[in-house]
Amino acid sequence: MAKRLVEVFTAGCPLCDETLKLVRSLACENCDIQVWDLREGNSTSESLEKATQYGIHRVPAVVVNGKLAECCQNQQPISREALVAAGIGQK
Repeated sequence: MAKRLVEVFTAGCPLCDETLKLVRSLACENCDIQVWDLREGNSTSESLEKATQYGIHRVPAVVVNGKLAECCQNQQPISREALVAAGIGQK
């Protein structure tokens, strides 16, 4: 079975850190987590290109298998339920 790619876009803020902790706590052996730090001086051209490609305009943001999680599309706080609905932690 192919692993699920979970990409977390952060800027090192407390909300970003909490989201990353939540994603890591939900992740299972089928989840491959990639963290993209968008802070000035830490970001790479690849991380910025990916953020643009996914239409990310705020952080934290979570992308599962190339699709921006619904909870990250509408300015709502990221919740456990929304991340599970996006497929994180499901075997």
